[in-house]
Amino acid sequence: MREESGARINISEGNCPERIVTITGPTDAIFKAFAMIAYKFEEDIINSMSNSTATSKPPVTLRLVVPASQCGSLIGKGGSKIKEIRESTGAQVQVAGDMLPNSTERAVTISGTPDAIIQCVKQICVVMLESPPKGATIPYRPKPASTPVIFAGGQIFMSQNRFSRFTVANLEPVVITG
Repeated sequence: MREESGARINISEGNCPERIVTITGPTDAIFKAFAMIAYKFEEDIINSMSNSTATSKPPVTLRLVVPASQCGSLIGKGGSKIKEIRESTGAQVQVAGDMLPNSTERAVTISGTPDAIIQCVKQICVVMLESPPKGATIPYRPKPASTPVIFAGGQIFMSQNRFSRFTVANLEPVVITG
C-alpha cells in the first residue's frame, strides 16, 4: 500500500482495541491509501463470510474521530449538510452527540460501499477545510484493553477496528469528481 499509494503509512503500537494508522503525504496519495484500506476492509468482510450462512454482505463501516467544534458545520443547519452528503454519496453518516472520553472529539460513523465511503470522506474534508476547529482540541486516546479507524497537516489517522481520528488542516484543496 505504501509503494502503490505513495503515502507514508504507520501503525501505532499497543494492546488497544484501536490501533491508529497514520497516513501522511500529498492529498492524492492520502486518498489513494485511504481507498486501498477501504477496499481491504471490504475484502476482509467478504473473506469472513465464506464460512458464514449470512446471505447479504454487511457494509464497510469506519468510525472517524472529529473535533467537536467542527461537527456543527458537518451537520449543517437543521441537518442539511449531513443530509446532502448522505444523498450525494450513498453512504450512511452518523455524528455522535457526546464527546469521546477525556477529549473534545466526537465519533462520526460512515457505512456503505468503499466508493461511497471514499466520496463521503472527500466531502467531509471539504466541510472541515471550510470550517477550521475552534480552540484547542484534546485528542481521544484509546485505553489499553485486556482483550483483543483522518487528516492533520496532511494526515489521516485510522485504526484496525475502523475507529479513526479525523482532523483536517493545511491540506491541498480537494476536488470532488463524479
